[in-house]
Amino acid sequence: MGLFTYTLAGGGFILIGALESLISSTQITSSPPTTQQSSQRTKKIASSSSSSSSPITLVAVSLFCLFFILNSLISLFDAINSKNQTGLVIQLQVIAISSLFFLYSVLGLMTHLSNSIQLPSQILNLLCLFAFIEEFLLFYLQRKDPSGIENRYFDLLLVPIGVCVFSTILELKSPKSRFSRLARGIGLILQGTWLVQMGFSFYSDAMAHGCFLHEKSRGDYTIKCKGHPEYHRGRAIATLQFNCHLAFLVVVIIGVYSIVCKKSGIGGEFMRYRPLGAEMQQMETQGRFTLDSDDENEDGIKEVGNLAEQKAVVLVHESGINGYGSH
Repeated sequence: MGLFTYTLAGGGFILIGALESLISSTQITSSPPTTQQSSQRTKKIASSSSSSSSPITLVAVSLFCLFFILNSLISLFDAINSKNQTGLVIQLQVIAISSLFFLYSVLGLMTHLSNSIQLPSQILNLLCLFAFIEEFLLFYLQRKDPSGIENRYFDLLLVPIGVCVFSTILELKSPKSRFSRLARGIGLILQGTWLVQMGFSFYSDAMAHGCFLHEKSRGDYTIKCKGHPEYHRGRAIATLQFNCHLAFLVVVIIGVYSIVCKKSGIGGEFMRYRPLGAEMQQMETQGRFTLDSDDENEDGIKEVGNLAEQKAVVLVHESGINGYGSH
């Protein structure tokens, strides 16, 4: 596997992830369907169960898997000619993973195109989950040379594969959720960009200084370094490259999602800014709030009235005692 193979593989992952992300994001930001459209959609879903992925994505996955199988077969024969048992085992694992993804795409296309074949989406997502788990184990257990720099790149590759595994599990629990597909698309994009970076880091002049490629067969290779300083520098460079890829992906996703939201008009009146001063003025125009209740005010008025009556009685009584009263 050379630079061209890694670049082509990474481009395929980026293409599939972009399709998944764009389709899921447009479905999330689209306006809710009317009652007639929702009834037609429910009838369509009831009549035939289909895959959650779109037919365009499934066609791209099938072609991509055929490319991986063909490349693995070439590497397999090269490992046999070189009498490299490790390379032979690795290519058999790659063929098994590609076959699972190819089966997922073919069954998904058959459910989309044929009404006679009805497979629930949970079965297709389960196949996809098994393929992602097997891919995770492939790079997690691949330790041909414990001191090889490529092990650091494989460890960092587990992050986007883990995102794909977790999002597929979420899709199994809630098949109608579009956010799980969006997360899986983002994981596929990151996996593709990192594969391209691996190709440039292994098979070009962008390799870390002091390190060199040692290839036993086509697919069985290791990156060795002269000493411990070069080894630690190579690992640090790999971590820095991954952080740059992750930051770049976050910026691109935020920009694309904002453009999609602006075109689809998501948010409406709820996303518009409302000044706080207008709300304060409305509150000032309303009646002021007092702590005294109506009952307390009535009691206070009654008490004032009783005191006035008592004073009048006292005055009348005093005037009668002094002789100024009526006889």
